[in-house]
Amino acid sequence: MKIPIYQVDAFAEKLFTGNPAAVICTEHELPEELMQSIAAENNLAETAFVFRVQGSFHIRWFTPTVEVDLCGHATLAAAHVLFAEDREIPKTLSFSSRSGVLRVTKAEDVLWLDFPADIISLDLDSTSEIEACLGQRPDAVYRGKTDLMAVFQSGGLVANLVPDFRKIEGLPCRGLIVTAPGDDVDFVSRFFAPQSGVPEDPVTGSAHTTLTPYWAGVLNKSKLLARQLSSRTGNLRCRNMGDRVHIGGNAVTYLTGEIKV
Repeated sequence: MKIPIYQVDAFAEKLFTGNPAAVICTEHELPEELMQSIAAENNLAETAFVFRVQGSFHIRWFTPTVEVDLCGHATLAAAHVLFAEDREIPKTLSFSSRSGVLRVTKAEDVLWLDFPADIISLDLDSTSEIEACLGQRPDAVYRGKTDLMAVFQSGGLVANLVPDFRKIEGLPCRGLIVTAPGDDVDFVSRFFAPQSGVPEDPVTGSAHTTLTPYWAGVLNKSKLLARQLSSRTGNLRCRNMGDRVHIGGNAVTYLTGEIKV
């Protein structure tokens, strides 16, 4: 069996920046074991599998080791591929997923994810544990649906954190978001998820479902600019919409090919 595959740099204005994701689109859902094997072979933070379902699309995301409930950059990459390959597709795509209905709207060269907003609560019990993971004590720690979020005073401090991935792997969460106010953007972040097979993710769209409501409340504004401070870096446009979050970015196709299984 031959299956088309695409690799896309998401949340990127040019190649070799943002977060690379693989995208595979088929008419029928593939066996789960095969999808996990393909994702492991790709060895990217995420591989998105998209299947047509009664005129719409269903999407699933796999890291090299596990399936995850939500992935922003791979959804952006999948929409980028679908828009490029099928000119008849409307300007708004809908995906059914493990996190409900997700939409992506194309507005000129920007793709806007429409995702459910995370609900967070203060986690006073995890502060010392996070300090041990990062070597710096956060000002506050919050727990969302799947991730922990540690807040620091400055972007410089976040950029210079040296994470202990072994200790982070022991945290009871999908991954750890670290964040601080930005200088030329509203806020910055990094994302560590060794427990999900991704030691540090270059740009994490799904983390911004947690970050956007938090910073919108702190800064008292609904439209924000964000930057993820990985080695590849990525810029995101965020809108707080109450129970939804809009996350905007660009994408660039790196390669197209074919896998034989």
